[in-house]
Amino acid sequence: MRKLVLITLLLSSLIGSGQENLEYQKPPQEILELVDVQRAPWVLLNENQDFMVLAYRNEYKSIEELSKNELRLAGLRIDPKTNIGSRTTYYHNLQVKDLSKNDSEQVQVTGLPEHPSFANFTWSPDQTKIAMTNTVKDGVELWVLDLETASVKKLTAARINANLRDVINWFEDGNSMLVKMISSDQQALIDTKAAVPTGPTISVNEGKKAQNRTYQDLLKNKNDEYNFEQLAHAEIFKVSLDGSMRKWMDSDMYNNISFSPDGNYVMVNTIGKPFSYLVPYRRFPSKTSIYSKEGELIEIVSEVPLIEDLPKGFMSVRKGRRDLSWRNDQPATLVYVMALDEGDPENKVAYRDEVFALEAPFKGEGKSILKTQQRFNGILWGDEHTALVYDYWWNTRNLKTYVIDPSDSSKKPKILFDRNYQDSYSDPGSFVMTRNKMGSEVLALNKGKAYLLGDGFTDKGQFPFLDQIDLSSTDKKRVYTSDIKGKKESLMEFDPKSNRLLVNIESPTAYPNYYFRNLKQDKLSQLTFNENPFKSIQGGHKEVIKYKRDDGLELSGTLYLPVGYDMDNKEKLPLLIWAYPEEFKDKSSAGQNTKNPNEFTYPYYGSMIYWITQGYAVLDDASFPIVGEGEEEPNDTFRPQLVANAKAAIDALDNLGYIDRERVAVGGHSYGAFMVANLLAHSDLFAAGIARSGAYNRTLTPFGFQREERNYWEAPEIYNTMSPFMHAEKVNEPILLIHGEADNNSGTYPMQSERYFNALKGLGATARLVILPKESHGYRAKESILHVLWEQDQWLDKYVKNKPEKSLVPSE
Repeated sequence: MRKLVLITLLLSSLIGSGQENLEYQKPPQEILELVDVQRAPWVLLNENQDFMVLAYRNEYKSIEELSKNELRLAGLRIDPKTNIGSRTTYYHNLQVKDLSKNDSEQVQVTGLPEHPSFANFTWSPDQTKIAMTNTVKDGVELWVLDLETASVKKLTAARINANLRDVINWFEDGNSMLVKMISSDQQALIDTKAAVPTGPTISVNEGKKAQNRTYQDLLKNKNDEYNFEQLAHAEIFKVSLDGSMRKWMDSDMYNNISFSPDGNYVMVNTIGKPFSYLVPYRRFPSKTSIYSKEGELIEIVSEVPLIEDLPKGFMSVRKGRRDLSWRNDQPATLVYVMALDEGDPENKVAYRDEVFALEAPFKGEGKSILKTQQRFNGILWGDEHTALVYDYWWNTRNLKTYVIDPSDSSKKPKILFDRNYQDSYSDPGSFVMTRNKMGSEVLALNKGKAYLLGDGFTDKGQFPFLDQIDLSSTDKKRVYTSDIKGKKESLMEFDPKSNRLLVNIESPTAYPNYYFRNLKQDKLSQLTFNENPFKSIQGGHKEVIKYKRDDGLELSGTLYLPVGYDMDNKEKLPLLIWAYPEEFKDKSSAGQNTKNPNEFTYPYYGSMIYWITQGYAVLDDASFPIVGEGEEEPNDTFRPQLVANAKAAIDALDNLGYIDRERVAVGGHSYGAFMVANLLAHSDLFAAGIARSGAYNRTLTPFGFQREERNYWEAPEIYNTMSPFMHAEKVNEPILLIHGEADNNSGTYPMQSERYFNALKGLGATARLVILPKESHGYRAKESILHVLWEQDQWLDKYVKNKPEKSLVPSE
């Protein structure tokens, strides 16, 4: 039998000859130096773009932080001691820069707590302040940052309840805010591990179809229900900037809270019972009510039952009012959507959805604004006579953009764009928004004209652009096209009044930095000065290569070669391909290139770029399209297309003379791991594979996976054919499986890797399984990440770079 190795990094002792009790390891020094760097700050700009806030955080958490008590309830992960998400990203330092002054320096914010852990940043209406939470040992506090003084102060004790998010909402005057606080009647939680059961857990279905995805972290029993209810309950307080506070609303399970644009009304969404063991809390019963800003009930505008039994398909929605929001260009008008097809995409109707507006005091039914031919997908408000509406249909990948007059529903909507949303070359861009007098986000309009910022992907490369569009005639005018040689310029925001762009400029060796681009003066003003922390690899070769699949489909990938590689006397290198399959409904979109060789080379934790320091060629983000045109679905031919994509990449690099095709590895994360296992089972193209956090048995996700709508009983041959678990006997190359012990992604239970490994082990494959304690679908702890890099390096070194002769590979 072939040698089998299982390493399971669990804190408990392990037994068995196939296991190793191994401590966390570190990768080679060349890789370690690229991992252990200071992250550039997160940048926040106010609407006037005269102040910039720079928020700094650590690149990684520690395994000690991840090891704190965590409750996984109804799709949430909660730290019960502090009452905030246990996986929250925290910022530990703040600086402010006054952009209205030339050559101003970044100013250190004063008044910071001893160990800042800031999150939930929320601008005040006038954008002179930012409220935020600060997590301490025993809870969560409310703090506020004053931009003028570059100082922070604490407003409350550690009594905030951030478990259901949407923690802070400012009053219109900017002097106070609504804040969720821990209920005064919160009871002690049940220790579910020590609790003695009082009876069985029973789930019941009375003949209804309830086809749901395999969600993680669901409620499992009555004790979970009790704990969820205790942690979800909050009281809402009105907290003023002077630190005074009064209760605004009694205890309830508050979800979302939002003020009307004029600040006189508050829309409050609460969670109700019964709870469910099948779906997360967002599909529990809920009620949406409108209150005055003083907390008086005006009207209950929506009551939604438990949602366990939606119709099948990605285009299915629930019945009744949904997508409740405020009309941003009006003082106090509620907007909602209702399905005209009973929420069932199988029903054939002329119009799928209808959009309504309901003015204060929100009684009765709203006024119809328009009906959409496809599923409603959002609305951008402009003014009384102008709004933009999106509808789409997943099955055809069609997206339409309409311009409407919301004051007159008799006017037929005008189609601005009608396109395949996967067609990047035809993407018109995103509309430029601004804040109106009420502080609400609306379209930036100038005499009937709007503006679009686009990525600018073309068959000749990427050229980001700013367009002006006449919403009446639909005529477009190109205002600016970026074409900086050797650099990539991303257009972030545009201010029509000052005729100025906020841009981000980078190159393969220059870290992205923010600039103002004055279009009238054609002048750049640099705002941030981030340095490249990865200088040891800046001399490596980087290019986007294009090649074709056997059927003529255009493919591409970003190729990295080691520093000092001799392009004239090419050495044949071992190759590592990293990819993620993507489904398309047409070959034209599937063959488009959306990679830019001028992007900064950033070896993040999951990247394979590190291995150019170890003498490998790396083909990153290799195209792996899976196409199904017409009546054919992409997954109908998943396997042969997968192999064809891989073969095309290897052939292309082999023809260029860069690689030794006998020493090629393939890797992927999540659906990419699923790809790896399939490639090793159904081709002999690779020397080894690395599969992280994948799912390998699709019968364990019977009501759909990824972009597959059909359930197992409708298409058993698809599920069985695509499942690597069903073909484990065909795997004859070494495979490294890595999985987070606490994976929270739908469908990718750790059991998927465990069962797949057991199958490989039983069939005599060469395999290694690494279970990372406390880690989720993506890995956060520095110890875990360094160990993953070490595992991958050891695997590649043994089975790819120093690939043994076939006669020396262990066999049955």
